[in-house]
Amino acid sequence: MRIEYISLIIICSWAVILIILERFFPLEKGQKIFRNGFWMDFFWYTLVQSFLLGVFIAFIIRSIDSSTNLSRLKIIYDWPIIYQVLLFFVTHDLWQYWFHRLQHTNKYFWRTHEAAHATPEVDWLVGSRSHSLEIIIAQTIEFAPIVLLGARPEIAIIKATMDSVWGMYNHSNLNINHGFLIYIFNGPQLHRWHHSKDLKPAVNFSTKLSLWDWIWGTAYNPYPEMPERYGLKDESYPNYSYFKQLVLAFRAWNR
Repeated sequence: MRIEYISLIIICSWAVILIILERFFPLEKGQKIFRNGFWMDFFWYTLVQSFLLGVFIAFIIRSIDSSTNLSRLKIIYDWPIIYQVLLFFVTHDLWQYWFHRLQHTNKYFWRTHEAAHATPEVDWLVGSRSHSLEIIIAQTIEFAPIVLLGARPEIAIIKATMDSVWGMYNHSNLNINHGFLIYIFNGPQLHRWHHSKDLKPAVNFSTKLSLWDWIWGTAYNPYPEMPERYGLKDESYPNYSYFKQLVLAFRAWNR
């Protein structure tokens, strides 16, 4: 079976598993499967935007490669696959940590990120809600090295699958105590605090490896206490309109 199909099966199966687990071990009891904004997140962000931006980002990376010919050198092609996966897993996670912090501290980059926080309910699907500018920047920088360094073709698919699976888990409505593993790996125990409406400044910027937050002092883990509210403090922000969220990133600055 082709690896693309295996990836799709893993992602879809994991989504179903999380939906079931959220019913049996919910942090926020009574949260509906088809909550407000579910279809916007699923159709516009997960299906339409992901496909269109995937095509666009692939075009950008191919254009860079055609002008540099770096991929033809196949710098890491002969490395064992596990080493290639680990290389991009760690380096991208470190980059994503600092980019995520920048989005919360720089007003221009915050415009590319506020849509990700514009929901009062956090579940497995919320992680798909990212502005197109954020995706273009983050995923171009994420996947360009995989192509330009001449990694094996399946590495990009493996990496994308891991990103998707972990992103769904981080945002899931699960009441789980990770124990000592929380000092190494990220999960809802930490990441749901990142979406807290009341806790400012933001904390827990890591995506997969929580150790970045512990190293640079941005970790916050008062478990079993968990956030009471999620979302933006700006009540006027359109929580459930994909096109308004897309356009608002370009709104004029208040004088």
